[in-house]
Amino acid sequence: MRIRGALLLAFCLLLPQAGRTEEGKSPAERFRAAGELVRKGDLLKGIASYRELAEGGTESASLYWNWAQAASAQGEVGEALWAALRARELDPGDGALSREIQRLREAANLDSAEIAPDPLAVLARQARRFHLGALALLLSAASVGARLLARLLPRRPEFGPLAWAAFALACLLGALPLAGSMARPTAVVVRRGAPLFDSASPTASPMGALRLGEVVPVVERSGGFLRVEDSSGARGWARAEEVWPLDQPPTSVTP
Repeated sequence: MRIRGALLLAFCLLLPQAGRTEEGKSPAERFRAAGELVRKGDLLKGIASYRELAEGGTESASLYWNWAQAASAQGEVGEALWAALRARELDPGDGALSREIQRLREAANLDSAEIAPDPLAVLARQARRFHLGALALLLSAASVGARLLARLLPRRPEFGPLAWAAFALACLLGALPLAGSMARPTAVVVRRGAPLFDSASPTASPMGALRLGEVVPVVERSGGFLRVEDSSGARGWARAEEVWPLDQPPTSVTP
């Protein structure tokens, strides 16, 4: 909760420096106005405001947290789960997000595996959370430095093993984000009974339905359709407005 509060404060303090909209309101002002709409019970307009901000490039974990809360209050569990998962992509270390995701998963009656179909995606998040790429670079630099000291100070033999140890640890830590980068893109089913089609065409025949809130790997994209794979291994095409990718803001998931 403290992390989310700090993010919200930073969001509101920094965004007034951004350009104002045609209505003369900064993104921070629009963010606060959206929150006020939600507090007053106008969930549809509040969510629409959050979406406009995200589409315009104003993303933050706080924005998606608020979006998730508003969507959940509206009964849109799939959309709420997508927003919470998107927030976690931006802030992998927020424990409150993890708890909220578990609550929404249970509300959608999904197994843990159905919202985490690719273990490499978990690895990628942890690599971002602990800045493993930066640590690998620092250890590589330390290895080079220790190697130079070993040559300059031959009477200090401890620098040789230290250099090799730093190099080995740098390789190990560097391999984790590299492996995580190989994770398949995923998307969340945000509409109950979203059909799975046999082709990426408006006239295609449905061959099944996806579960609300399920996270599915994205195999291919074509226009307004995504080719996905459900938890049973079945592949088909789903409408982009019903299955929202997690690797980007909602700009390209609208119809």
